Amino acid sequence: MSSSSWFSRFLPKATPEPEQLTIAHAGDTLSVTFVRNARARRASLRVDPANRRIVLTAPLRMARGTAVGFAETHAGWIAARLERLPARIPFVDGAEIPLFGVPHRLRHRPEARGTVWREGNEIHVAGRPEHLSRRVKDWLVGELKKELVPRVHAKAARAERPVKRISVRDTRSRWGSCGPDASLSFSWRLVFAPPEVLDYLAAHEAAHLVHLNHSPRFWALASALCDGPIEGPQAWLKKNGETLLQYGG
Repeated sequence: MSSSSWFSRFLPKATPEPEQLTIAHAGDTLSVTFVRNARARRASLRVDPANRRIVLTAPLRMARGTAVGFAETHAGWIAARLERLPARIPFVDGAEIPLFGVPHRLRHRPEARGTVWREGNEIHVAGRPEHLSRRVKDWLVGELKKELVPRVHAKAARAERPVKRISVRDTRSRWGSCGPDASLSFSWRLVFAPPEVLDYLAAHEAAHLVHLNHSPRFWALASALCDGPIEGPQAWLKKNGETLLQYGG
């Protein structure tokens, strides 16, 4: 055996690329994304609402047939969860989207000058149709920043901690995050949530400026920084969080 072959026995195995599987169920074909994970100890299934898919995760050493068989035995669960995923609502003329929880109708105004403006419960968008989606998203991000940034700074001041930076991104796995350098980040899709949910998340991340954990002291501070009880916004996100991902593609 060559020295290179001997050493290769002790090197960690490369993680295979994700694989698309099809599972038969009740005359239909279900799509499942199969991934390997070095930290996995057993096969598992989870919903990825951001990408509208079901993910099958298995340990590196598990036989492919064993993992696929696990998914096949749970085909009914997979079908039910795929059915429950909310339909996409793209930014097009006539679409209804919530602005801080209040329904608004998108109106394309190709003949108008300007970019995006609001009239009552309508959001008007000027310009060519191919620019509509981008202009709506840019406008929504701006509206979120106007509402979110002052809230975060006010709560950080109450916590007696500075904020280095506040960014708004297209994060789909978490609504907010706090880095060890006091940089806070939020999902732009929070623009669709009611104000009390936005207030709770601002308080949540501001509390992380003091406690980078979810200890009892963290929750006590988050509750103190929130304008109302935190249980309501938490329950709303648990029930409706997936729907925030359906807007705009």
